[in-house]
This record gives sequence, structure tokens and C-alpha cells, in this order.
Amino acid sequence: MIWVALAACIAWLVLIFGRGFFWLCRDDDRDAGSLPEPASWPAVCAIVPARNEAETIAATVRGLVAQDYPGPLRLVVVDDRSSDGTGDLARAAGDERLLVVTGSGKAPGWSGKLHALQQGLEAVAGEAHEFLLFTDADIAHGPDSLRRLVARAIADRRDLVSLMARLRCESGPERWLIPAFVFFFQMLYPFRWSNDPRARTAAAAGGCVLLRREAFEARGGLMPIRGRIIDDCSLAALMKRGGSRIWLGLTDRVRSLRAYDDVATIRAMVVRTAYAQLFYNPLVLAGMVLALALVFLAPPLLTLLASGWAQALGALAWAAMAVAFAPMLMRFGLSPLRGLALPLVAAAYMLFTLDSARAEWRGQGGLWKGEPLSRQ
Repeated sequence: MIWVALAACIAWLVLIFGRGFFWLCRDDDRDAGSLPEPASWPAVCAIVPARNEAETIAATVRGLVAQDYPGPLRLVVVDDRSSDGTGDLARAAGDERLLVVTGSGKAPGWSGKLHALQQGLEAVAGEAHEFLLFTDADIAHGPDSLRRLVARAIADRRDLVSLMARLRCESGPERWLIPAFVFFFQMLYPFRWSNDPRARTAAAAGGCVLLRREAFEARGGLMPIRGRIIDDCSLAALMKRGGSRIWLGLTDRVRSLRAYDDVATIRAMVVRTAYAQLFYNPLVLAGMVLALALVFLAPPLLTLLASGWAQALGALAWAAMAVAFAPMLMRFGLSPLRGLALPLVAAAYMLFTLDSARAEWRGQGGLWKGEPLSRQ
């Protein structure tokens, strides 16, 4: 057991000091107010793919209409065959700048969301927009969010600027599971590395992505990633491989309206993409399970069941885990003491990932709004 305890400690040393200090949550948009503003503000087109989003689409459209953006702004909502009046609710919340496109069936080889975005792009193909904003139908934008996104893109010469929307954290399941979701995402894709042009890591958060249109079209637009389930990080990788500078950060200006009132809803969110993240590879899945067991489960088990050096090293690794999780918990207004329960949360996410693999093996993987996604 001493070797397991030592390996767990080494793993946490690497995570804390060798992963871009992701856990400190330093990469956010709190400096957005100090960015220099451009002499003239470019035209932006915001495209919102929406399917059966009656609960949130009006708030999303109202937030975009209310932007204090000084330049021209065009809004496009792609109503992807909704049966709940999503399109009508969007029209009622918009103004003369809004175009609601009635989406067609998903084209072969495309994921539903990306095909909806593509239809939005085609609807405004003849219009001149220097920037594109891809944003989800459950996202509420603060009045200065677009202004700050564009200012960062121009001042810092970024072709892609993305914000990780602040997820709702109100219900019991949300308070226990949502902060860990963001924590694990940052662990997989350290924002500091993604934002470094010299690093290979590339990530974006699909709820809010601003793109310089010329660079985006030079990479082939959505066509190269048309069937990807994890479309946001695939888009970031496409842009970065092509030589673009990208940026991703946390924010309080952009909020998700999606409610996760029970564990089943959070599980469904994870199940949709988790196995795709592992490249649909059973060996990678097995490696992930072993890694999670070593990093998150072994420390508390050693602390409670072992003795001597194995117990001491297990306790040290558990403490390191709690310390690393504390900044994320405090960002959500939660007690850092919840970090001691991270092993249980990690175990839940491990089960969700195994469920994702099982769904894929049953031919039910990657559902988006009840529709299967193409694998690429």
C-alpha cells in the first residue's frame, strides 16, 4: 500500500504544480474592464442554435438584444424543428435585428447543433460581419459581455475568445456536482495552456464562443468538425492548429440558465459526451478508471484504512485534493470544507463515464435533444 500512497501523492504534486496551476482559477475575464477599446467597433453576428428551448430562449434573446455593444449587431436564432414554440418565443423577445431561421433535418455526417449553426451561417452568408458569436439557447449574457469579448479579441489579437458560462449552482445536486464538473474540465484542459500559443492544448466552452470570421472561414468553417460531439474543443483545436491565437476564461458575465435539479439531469449531461472524450476506446476508459481510482479514491481509503506511512501519505494526498478544489468551491460561494467530499463526487463522475460507454455500446450514445450524433 505504501507504493499506492506514494503514487497518489506524486499524482497530486503533478496536478498542483505541473498542470498550469489550473486549480487557482486565475484565467477569467475580471480584467475585461481594463482592456483598451477599439477605435471602431466591428459588425458581429450572434447565432443561437435552439431546439425545444421554450424555457430559456426568450431570456437568451433578450440578453443579446440588450447588449450595450456600440457596433452593428445581427441576431440569428435557428429553430431546429422545435415542437414547443421556441421560434415564436424568440421572435417575441427580439427586435428588428433578429432573424429566426426554420431549421431542416440534420444532414448526414453532421451533429445536430453544428448543422443548426451551419444553417445560421448560410442564412447570413451575404452579410458582412467581422466577428461571429456562437452562443447556446440557455445562456444569459450580461449587457457588456459582447463588448468585452470583442475588446479582448482585438486588443490581444485572438481569433477565438470563449467564456465558460457560470453554471447554475442552487439545488443540492448542483452544489455537490457542478463545481467539480468545471474543476475536472480545467484539469483536462488547463486554461493557461490553452491560452498559450506555444502549447498544444486547445479548449473552448460552447455556450459562448466569439470567432474572427476571416480566420474561421480560412480553417474551413464548421465543415472539418461537422460530426464532432465535443464541438467546442474541436473548434478550438481547429483554430489553434491553423495558427490562431485563442483564449478561454471563467466569467460571471455569462450565465447558464439550465437547471440541474436532480442527479439524473447532471448524469445525462455527462453521459452524452464522456465516452467521446475518451475516443470511444475501451483501453482508454480502463486507464481513466484506474487513474481516477488512484488520484481520488485511494487517498481517503488509505487515510481511513491503512496505517503508518501509507496512511500519512494518503492523508497528505487527500489534503492536497481538498486544497486544490477550494478555489473553485469558493468561486461558487461554497465552503472549502466540501473539498473533503471530492472523492465521492469523483466516484459519481466515474460511474457517469461508465454509463456513457455503456450507452455507446448499446447504440444510444451522444444523444442531442433526443437525436443521435454522428461519430467522427
